[in-house]
Amino acid sequence: MYWSKAFIPTLKETPQEAESMGHKLLLRAGLARMLMAGAYSYLPLGLRVLENIQKIIRQEMHTCGASELLLPALQPLELWQKTARDKDIGEVMFKFIDRRGRNVVLGPTHEEIITDLVKGQISSYRQLPLVLYQIQTKFRDEIRPRFGLIRACEFIMKDAYSFDQDEAGLNKNYQLMYEAYKRIFKRCGLTVLITEADSGVMGGKESHEFMVPAAQGEDLVLVCKKCNQAKAFNADNLLCPKCSTQMEKINTIEVGHIFKLGTKYSQVLQANFANALGELKPMIMGCYGIGVSRLVSAIIEQNNDAEGIVWPKEITPYQILILPLDVTNSQIMQEAMGLHDQLEGLGFTVLLDDRDERAGVKFKDADLLGIPVQVVIGRNSLAEQNIEIKVRLTKEKIIKPRQQAVEQITSLF
Repeated sequence: MYWSKAFIPTLKETPQEAESMGHKLLLRAGLARMLMAGAYSYLPLGLRVLENIQKIIRQEMHTCGASELLLPALQPLELWQKTARDKDIGEVMFKFIDRRGRNVVLGPTHEEIITDLVKGQISSYRQLPLVLYQIQTKFRDEIRPRFGLIRACEFIMKDAYSFDQDEAGLNKNYQLMYEAYKRIFKRCGLTVLITEADSGVMGGKESHEFMVPAAQGEDLVLVCKKCNQAKAFNADNLLCPKCSTQMEKINTIEVGHIFKLGTKYSQVLQANFANALGELKPMIMGCYGIGVSRLVSAIIEQNNDAEGIVWPKEITPYQILILPLDVTNSQIMQEAMGLHDQLEGLGFTVLLDDRDERAGVKFKDADLLGIPVQVVIGRNSLAEQNIEIKVRLTKEKIIKPRQQAVEQITSLF
């Protein structure tokens, strides 16, 4: 891909509305733009990052034996009234009456909808266990949208749901998801803290939150520096439950939450199955959420330096950025385009900066975007038949003869 065709509107200055570091770099690197408070347009680079995150999630959900589907964003209010969660969620829920006079909501989550779907299709213990998931847009009428994608009114989530015939089955699926979440966040380049949490309006008897330490995160977590134990903030008890050391309070961003729902939804909505004895029993449920769009900002929060973003290799919108320093020089451009095509042919994602800009502008934008490997082609290196390779994370510069450049670049991945 050539920069001139890619639509990457970088900014020199930080927009006034940007609050956190993740929000600032999200806007400056041209990943997203705000339409109105709580609603963002994902530009091409931002969309590529989103797709890479979703690719990781899909791979790990497949490992857990989960099947992907897609549920409607439009939901009948009556389903929510059956579980009384319309009152629990209250004004956060977008509601309207359609032209047929039906009370409709824009889905803030999908427990009621998935339960209603499954109860009409599953009738026997022989059809269990079942794990389903989706990656879909959710809507919540946040009173104060903040920090860009971290607290938005329209956002993308991965929500998975497990259905089992007994507690042992639920525990097994819960543990599978717990381990999958650790792998997902590690592959996203994140350090996470895992805490036992209050289930809140979701219900159920047990839940865990996956929290990303971030200077301006909204959620407080207690961390023990001695044994690395983490727990949800409780002002009444600051002692570590493992070693009794005083715990430190840190700011975090919640990126994932998993719940053992039990029969909270299946009982009310009559999602029953016949067990081996022919008895009707409510399905035992779990649900497992990841904030996909907020992961973009969370990853930036943990992966940046003074110059800009430093993308993890599985998340980066492009793996390699080629910087021809004089696009009016046909030899330089021929070399840059040849290398671009050769690397793409090897399966790399490559961005070529073909803008007629000063070298300083290109270098600043390159560091701002945070693509892992930069390849610099200038007059001097061309004359010496060398290629300069810069590793964004370490800032290491490697000079290699042209014929060894591809091998060197490949070794960095």
